[in-house]
Amino acid sequence: MQTFRALVVESSDPQSARIRQASLDELPPGDVLVRVAYSSLNYKDGLAITGAGKVIRSFPMVPGIDLAGVVLESASAHFKPGDAVLLTGYGIGERHWGGMAELARVRSEWLVPLPEGLTLKEAMGIGTAGFTAMLAVMALEAHGVDKTREVLVTGAAGGVGSLAVALLARLGYRVVASTGRLSEEGYLRSLGAAEVIERSLLSAPARPLESERFAGAVDTVGGAVLAGVLPRVAYGGSVAACGNAGGPRLETTVFPFILRGVNLLGVDSVMCPREQRLLAWQRLAQELPKPLLEAMVRTVELEEVPALAQAILQGQVRGRVVVRLAA
Repeated sequence: MQTFRALVVESSDPQSARIRQASLDELPPGDVLVRVAYSSLNYKDGLAITGAGKVIRSFPMVPGIDLAGVVLESASAHFKPGDAVLLTGYGIGERHWGGMAELARVRSEWLVPLPEGLTLKEAMGIGTAGFTAMLAVMALEAHGVDKTREVLVTGAAGGVGSLAVALLARLGYRVVASTGRLSEEGYLRSLGAAEVIERSLLSAPARPLESERFAGAVDTVGGAVLAGVLPRVAYGGSVAACGNAGGPRLETTVFPFILRGVNLLGVDSVMCPREQRLLAWQRLAQELPKPLLEAMVRTVELEEVPALAQAILQGQVRGRVVVRLAA
């Protein structure tokens, strides 16, 4: 393949994203060439494709912060042609050409062997969203979040939120799902949510300390929602923060931290250390029920991505969107 199909953002012009034939010579440096089977659409990809956020660091750029496929060529001792691999994070789709193309040349240390029990499509059904959700769950576990009390997930109908609900419910937590789309209550209960509440209950101005309710939370929204979550966390509880769809600013007080010992845990999936990365993927392969994953995944063609990029920014996309690259 001297040329291949790719979605390319040519410039900072919001209208510059287009599908075209790219050449091998355009691919960035790397020691492994991957034939991409699937990518996925994430909130950050929506920002990159529409130009709504300054995500892309240089142009032209192939977006797609996730990819899964098969090794075609390798100069690394760790991978050989025919190996099934996946990649999330490390700046692909931002600083390095990403997954929304039929070919990707990447650095071998970024790659994860496809975990046993997962297909390439399932791996992208999980993608950065599921990987982030698992890291958040692992952070709550490490801080001893009490299973006898409720655990909250914000932005629950989105990709990270959906997977966090499913994982926490599978692990025996009583999950309260917060969403701005109460029409998704049936979907969220099917993933394991015991209760669904309206986002406005959290985003409205709160007192410095509200009644203790949640032993922990996975917050995918940030902004006013996170500010509303913190005063409602029980003594010694923890909040794993992993998103900013509701804005990057956090206006709160120190009282949840100094009077209730609440922990605010930052979760980063982009540069996550390899050992933790491999453990998270192993757990995802073992612990995420396949029927639940299938229920939250929609598979689309590359041509559909630009329109869906707008929709994901407007909170109109439920669950996960997998992008098919290979026939």
